[in-house]
Amino acid sequence: MQMGIEEHPLKPFVPEHAKTLMLGSFPPSRKRWSIEFFYPNLQNDMWRVFGLLFVGDKDALVDRGNKRFRKEEIEALLIRLGIAIYDTAVKVVRTKGTAADNDLEIVEETDLEALLARMEECRTIVCTGGKSAEVCAKKMEVEVPKVGGSVEGKIGGRKIVLWRMPSTSRAYPMKIEKKAEMYKLALMAK
Repeated sequence: MQMGIEEHPLKPFVPEHAKTLMLGSFPPSRKRWSIEFFYPNLQNDMWRVFGLLFVGDKDALVDRGNKRFRKEEIEALLIRLGIAIYDTAVKVVRTKGTAADNDLEIVEETDLEALLARMEECRTIVCTGGKSAEVCAKKMEVEVPKVGGSVEGKIGGRKIVLWRMPSTSRAYPMKIEKKAEMYKLALMAK
């Protein structure tokens, strides 16, 4: 069942002095959102991974009573850490109506050079799944790194370290603690 073209509903989140750009593929459909921000699905563990890594508690960024994530605290943490967030696609077709990478047909990729131009200090891209890693690796003309690994390349003449992390979707069969260990490699690398 072919669906219509969807445009990205969010603007890039780019804190001043961002040194890391985290890229997913595309947000889930709005019916799955708990907040107006990236990784909004309560069934996605991204903000639990961040809670575990940077606050010491996987539920620190979860508002259980209201069944949502704590957007303001997440944004403040990302600003403090110098982490920007966006996705590798600005227009997609959901071939099966899901947010799964395999069900997304990218109609228009994000202009990564333009996005990076807004982040002079950025030298690291952290891809949060396979499709985003494929898009970035193709743009950088490098091999797609294995999950948990990195490669060096260039975008727009700038040297970039490209990391490929596991998906934080619960559909990806890996314990949250193991995902957090892998994300720590990229997000805390100096």
